[in-house]
Amino acid sequence: MSLEADRARLLELLRALSFERRKVVLASGRESDFYVDCKRTALTAEGHALVGRLLFDRVRRIEPLPRGVGGLTLGADPIASAVALTSFLEGRPVDAFIVRKEPKGHGTGQWIEGRKTIPDGSRVVVIEDVVTTGGSALKAIERCRAEGLEPIACLALVDRLEGGREAIEAAGVPLQALFTRTDFLP
Repeated sequence: MSLEADRARLLELLRALSFERRKVVLASGRESDFYVDCKRTALTAEGHALVGRLLFDRVRRIEPLPRGVGGLTLGADPIASAVALTSFLEGRPVDAFIVRKEPKGHGTGQWIEGRKTIPDGSRVVVIEDVVTTGGSALKAIERCRAEGLEPIACLALVDRLEGGREAIEAAGVPLQALFTRTDFLP
């Protein structure tokens, strides 16, 4: 399938499985009349493959190729996994990492899982499922920098167009999103 067909199919799945019109309180603390739970789509076999192909297409355009992709658990986890798998299958491996919300409570006390193959100084892409205020992506960017990684881009499935892009880019990291709220609401 072409990337255009992949994008159209992923949007169809997101609309059917992930999008809801209802009152919710978002991770940012804001109230909203719609919700997009990308995990519902990214955790399906088809959704995982589509997310991997579409986001790896964006990652592979960054030169030199970044060493890792990841973000704040839990939203970024299946997305980073999909990108890493796709990158390996396409012969240009980019490893996944997971940024914890708090350090591991035992053993090494790590903030970031998956660092064994992503050395200090590595260029990485921060992954996000849905961007609202940018808070989760900003936490991941901060933690990556504190752990010696260099976030060079942020990729998201959905940008709600509520200020997150501006906040992330103010931190010096450009954001690209596959979809925006306009793909879900008239």
